[in-house]
Amino acid sequence: MGRGKLRIYLGAAPGVGKTYAMLSEAHRRVERGTDCVVGFVEHHSRPRTEVMLHGLELIQRREIEYRGSTFTEMDVDAVLARRPAVALVDELAHTNVPGSRNAKRWQDVEELLQAGIDVVSTVNIQHLESLGDVVETITGVRQRETVPDEVARRADQIELVDMSPQALRRRMAHGNVYKPDKVDAALSNYFRPGNLTALRELALLWVADRVDEYLQEYRGEHNIRSTWQARERIVVGLTGGPEGRTLIRRAARLAEKGAGGEVLAVYIAASDGLTSASPKELAVQRTLVEDLGGTFHHVIGDNIPDALLEFARGCNATQIVLGVSRRRSWQSVFRPGVSATVARESGPDLDVHIVTHDEAAKGRRSLPVARGARLGRSRIIWGWLTGIAGPALLTVLLSRLVPELGLANDMLLFLTFTVAAALLGGLLPALASAAFGSLLLNYYFTPPLHEFTISDPKNIVAIAIFVGVAVSVASVVDLAARRTHQAARLRAESEILSFLAGSVLRGENSLDALLERLRETFAMQSVVLLERSSEVDPWTTAASVGTGPVGRPEDADVDLPMGDNMALALTGRVLPAEDRRVLGAFAAQAAVVLDRQRLVDEAEKSRELAEANRIRTALLAAVSHDLRTPLAGIKASVTSLRSDDVEWSEEDKAELLEGIEDGADRLAALIGNLLDMSRLNTGTVVPLIRETDLDEVVPMALGGVPEDSVALDIPETLPMVAVDRGLLERAVANIVENAVKYSPDGQPVHVSASALASRVELRVVDRGPGVPDEAKNRIFEPFQRHGDAPRGAGVGLGLAVARGFTEAIGGTLTAEDTPGGGLTMVITLPMAGDAPAVSPELPTSAVT
Repeated sequence: MGRGKLRIYLGAAPGVGKTYAMLSEAHRRVERGTDCVVGFVEHHSRPRTEVMLHGLELIQRREIEYRGSTFTEMDVDAVLARRPAVALVDELAHTNVPGSRNAKRWQDVEELLQAGIDVVSTVNIQHLESLGDVVETITGVRQRETVPDEVARRADQIELVDMSPQALRRRMAHGNVYKPDKVDAALSNYFRPGNLTALRELALLWVADRVDEYLQEYRGEHNIRSTWQARERIVVGLTGGPEGRTLIRRAARLAEKGAGGEVLAVYIAASDGLTSASPKELAVQRTLVEDLGGTFHHVIGDNIPDALLEFARGCNATQIVLGVSRRRSWQSVFRPGVSATVARESGPDLDVHIVTHDEAAKGRRSLPVARGARLGRSRIIWGWLTGIAGPALLTVLLSRLVPELGLANDMLLFLTFTVAAALLGGLLPALASAAFGSLLLNYYFTPPLHEFTISDPKNIVAIAIFVGVAVSVASVVDLAARRTHQAARLRAESEILSFLAGSVLRGENSLDALLERLRETFAMQSVVLLERSSEVDPWTTAASVGTGPVGRPEDADVDLPMGDNMALALTGRVLPAEDRRVLGAFAAQAAVVLDRQRLVDEAEKSRELAEANRIRTALLAAVSHDLRTPLAGIKASVTSLRSDDVEWSEEDKAELLEGIEDGADRLAALIGNLLDMSRLNTGTVVPLIRETDLDEVVPMALGGVPEDSVALDIPETLPMVAVDRGLLERAVANIVENAVKYSPDGQPVHVSASALASRVELRVVDRGPGVPDEAKNRIFEPFQRHGDAPRGAGVGLGLAVARGFTEAIGGTLTAEDTPGGGLTMVITLPMAGDAPAVSPELPTSAVT
C-alpha cells in the first residue's frame, strides 16, 4: 500500500475561496467516479460554500467534551474505516480540542496519507510556521495556529487561490465572508488593503519558490542541462580581484530590471592553481552581494570556465556577468581568457555580459602558479603523439636529409621529444617515447644499421645513457607537475577551510546553509546529516539538502562517519581520497552547528522555564503576603463587628467598615493587576481602537486616588487620539496611583497633555525620590519594587501592566527625571488620523 497524495489550496487571507475551490474539485472528482468524502469542512455559515457540500458524502464528526462545552472534530478512525480514495480536510493548521487523537489537524492528515488515502486540504499563508514573525509585523496579529513548512512543502500539489485585495474587500462588504456585525471591524483592521497586498505578495513568493523547487527536481531527474529562462538568475564570476565589486553592482542593476531577479556571486577555487584570490577582498565582496539581496557561493573546479558554466546551468541561470580579463594583451595570444572561453561555450541559452573595469589588461597582481598534473584528454593524446609520432618523423627526416649528423646530436634531438612528451602527457608518454626512441636510434643510427645489434661498445654506453637521461628527465618533470598540483590543491583546501573558519567567527548557525555550501563545493546531488541514538536504532535525518537524499550511510556514494552514531552521506559521484580532508572539515563544522542549534534551543527553553519559575515564585510571594495582608484586615474587622463581648459605638463601627472597604479595594486592585498581567502574558489583550478625547478618559482614571492629590491640565483644544478607552484608563490609573504613592505629602501629582507633531504626550509628574537611570527600564518588569517600597505597597505589577496596555494600543511608556527631583512618566499616543483601527473581535479564521 503506497502513501496517499496531498493537495493543498493555499490562500493569502481568509475569504479568498480556498474551501470553495476544494469543494469544486471534489465535485469534479465525484463526477469522474472517484470515491470522495468530506472528512471535515468548515463553511463558516457562508451560503455559497454551504451549498457546495450538497451531493458529497459527509463523515460524521466526533464530539468531544472540554471544560463543560461540546466541540466537534474530524473523526480520524471513521475516515480510516471508510477508506475512501480521497478525503477533504479543511484548515490544515487547526489545533484540535484537547482529548483528540492528535494535537494538530495536519497530524490527522498525515495518518490518512500513511493509510494510502489522498487528501485535499486548505491553509492560509499566515499559518506557515516560518512566516509567523513576518505576518505579525505586517498585521499586528500573532498566529497561534501554525503548520510546519515541511508539511506544506511535501505536498504533491500546491494550488494558489488568488484574489486581489480590492475584490476580497468587496466580497466582505457584500457579506459573503463574515456576518454583517463583523464586517466593519474586519475591514478596518486585519483586512486593510496594505495588509492584504503584503500577504498576497508573501503567498506568491512562497509558491514561486516551491515551483522553483519542483523545476529543479524535474531538471535533475531528466538530466536537463540547458537553461529554461523561467526566471532571471544572474551569475557573477569573481576572481577575488577588486573588479568584483563593480561586477556585483552591475549584476544587481540587471536583476532590478526584471521582477524576481536573483544574483548569485560565485568564486571558483581552481585546483590547478591558475588563480589566486585575496581572502580580505572576497570577504568584502561577500558582504556586498548579501547586502544587495544576493547569495555568495564558493566552488572548487579544475577548469574555471567549465566549472562556471556548470554552476550556471545547475542553478538554471539566464545571464553571466564577467569582467574583462586582467591579463595583458600578449598573454591572450597563447591562451584565451576565462571571459572569452565562457562567452564562446555558453551556447544560446546563456547571455554573457563582459563588463569593463579599472583593472582590465593590467595583469594579475599575484604570481602565477605552475600547471597542475590533472591533464585533460586532449593533452594526454598530444603527449602520446609527440612521444611516438615525433621520434618516427624525426627518424625519417634524419635518414633522408642529414644522415651524417652524428649519434650524439641524434640522441639530443630524440631527447627533446621525450621531454616534450613529459610536459604534455605526463610520465607514461615520456617513458614510451624514451623506449621507442632508443629502439629507433639502435636500428637506424647505430652500426650495424637496420639491425637491433650494436658492434661498438661506446655506442652501447651512449644508448644506455640516453635511456637513463630520458627516464630521469621524464620522472623529474612529472614529479614537479605532481608537486605543483599538490601545492595548488592545498591552497584550494586552505581557502575552503578559511571560509569555514570565517563562518564560525561570523556566528553562522544555519545547518542547511552549511550543507548546501558543501553540496555546491563538491558538485554533489544531495547531502544529508544522519544520526541515531545507538548502534541498534535506525538512522534519522538531522538535516538534508538537494534532491534524493539517502536514509542510510551505506546507500550513499560517499559516507563519512562522525563518531558511532552520526554520519555525513553524499550522493552524486564518488569523491577521490584527497577530498576527504576538506569533507572532514565540513563534517566537523556540521556537527558543531547541530550541537550549537540544540544548545540554543535548550537555552531558550531554560530561559523560558527560569522566567516562568521567577514569575511563579513572585506570584506565590504576592499571594502569601500581599494578598493575605488586606484579607487579614478584613477578617479582623469582621470578627470584631460580630463579637458579642464588645459594644461598638457608631463611630467604631464606621471605622471598622471603612477598614473593610479599604482592604477590599486593595484586594480588588491586586487581583485586577494579576489578571491583567496574565492577559498580557497570554496575548489575549485585543484593543478596540477608537477616536477619543483625553479629557474624557483621564479624569475617569483618577477615581482611585484622593481628590486633592492630582493636579489635572488637559487642554480642550487637544487633538483626538486613537486608543482603546478602557486600556488607556487602566494604564493611566496604575501610573497615577504609583506616582501618588511616592509623592511627598502636600505635593500633588501633575497630569498634563500636549500635542507634538503627529502624536500626543500625556505626562504624569511627581516630586518623589525619583529613579536612577540604570533602574528606569527595570521598574517596568513584573513583580519589581524600587528602593525601599513597603511590602504592603503592592505586588509590583502596576507599571508592568501600564506599559503592556500602552503598547497594546500603539503607544509607548517611558520614564524621565523630573527637573528639580522626582519621576515623570510619559505616555506617547498616536493622533486619531495616524493610527490604524483594531477590531476587538477578530474573525476566528483570521487568528486561528
